[in-house]
Amino acid sequence: MSENDLNKNSKPRLKEAYYENILPELAKTLGCSNKLEVPRLVKIVVNMGVGVATTDAKIAEKAAQELAMITGQKAKICRARKPISNFKLRKGLPIGCCVTLRKNMMYEFLDRLISIAIPRIRDFRGFSQNSFDGRGNYTFGLLEQNIFPEVNIDKVSRTQGMNISIHTSALTDEAARELLDAFGFPFRK
Repeated sequence: MSENDLNKNSKPRLKEAYYENILPELAKTLGCSNKLEVPRLVKIVVNMGVGVATTDAKIAEKAAQELAMITGQKAKICRARKPISNFKLRKGLPIGCCVTLRKNMMYEFLDRLISIAIPRIRDFRGFSQNSFDGRGNYTFGLLEQNIFPEVNIDKVSRTQGMNISIHTSALTDEAARELLDAFGFPFRK
């Protein structure tokens, strides 16, 4: 068996935990009669804004490579749609990169984020519970990419922050908070 065959047959740890433990508990807690009503993860979007890349395009390529290492999926370089003279920005210049994770890649990334990366943040007290958007989606920012073990600190030329959006099928923020709590997401008390 090749490595790809092993990866196709194995389920991510958080995905198994969701279907075996979290789904039945959330159904009881939220009073859902059907298991399809229970909130679930839809996608995770990771964005890295690289405004400095307007002067040097290699910075955006380097950021996209680091984002690909962190997420395990190739990053898309986002380009400016219209020129803004105050920011010395022309149409088509690279201004950031993004990755949209779904299915197994999403669960693997969330598992690495919760269990490995977030505990490496200095003086971390938890994420705010007020960052929900009203439709069950949660967005937060990280100040540096060095908290991920995939990034080689010696090869990092500049520290770069990122925004992470966790999209759920929950209709309310409370249901989404229950889902993320069940996954072990560290909220501030």
